[in-house]
Amino acid sequence: MSGQTVGYMQVSSISQNTDRQLDGIATDVMFEDHASGEDTDCPRLQAMLTHVRAGDTVVVHSLDRLGRDLLDLHTLIRDLTGRGVEVRFVTEGLVFDGRHDAMAELMLSLLGAVAQFERAKIRERQAEGIAQAKKRGVYKGRKRAFSDDQVVDLRTRAAAGVPKAQLARDFAISRDTVYEYLRPRAEEQA
Repeated sequence: MSGQTVGYMQVSSISQNTDRQLDGIATDVMFEDHASGEDTDCPRLQAMLTHVRAGDTVVVHSLDRLGRDLLDLHTLIRDLTGRGVEVRFVTEGLVFDGRHDAMAELMLSLLGAVAQFERAKIRERQAEGIAQAKKRGVYKGRKRAFSDDQVVDLRTRAAAGVPKAQLARDFAISRDTVYEYLRPRAEEQA
């Protein structure tokens, strides 16, 4: 009995869409993350890793959609193939099934290193651009989403013991944003 074909798609933000990633590829189950792929803590990636079983095939658009860190890519692929799960990357035409394929391993290492390098360069350019904009006085940082009253309300409810997940739901923000607003600001500590 053959296993399921499990699709995994990832984009870095809610505003991006995954339409082009596995277009035309039949899957039994699809997992889709709208979060940064900088590490393996993406919730739907973790759900997919829990879901798959021996005999399944995981299909991903490209290497950088599964991970942008070479070590993470190697670890994920080793984990999956070690459990009898085949991993296919559509764009690169690579297949990992647990058997040693020197060419596939070389391509994984090369393309994974390029993705990691590209991410590092993007961060460098972004930091340089922000530094230049600050010098010119045009960069003030991102505008806060909450008014001071909303921040006080959030902090008061958190101090009263309301769980962070409940606060996130009530305020329609992520838990990361809840924690960001609960973190004391530099101007508050002065």
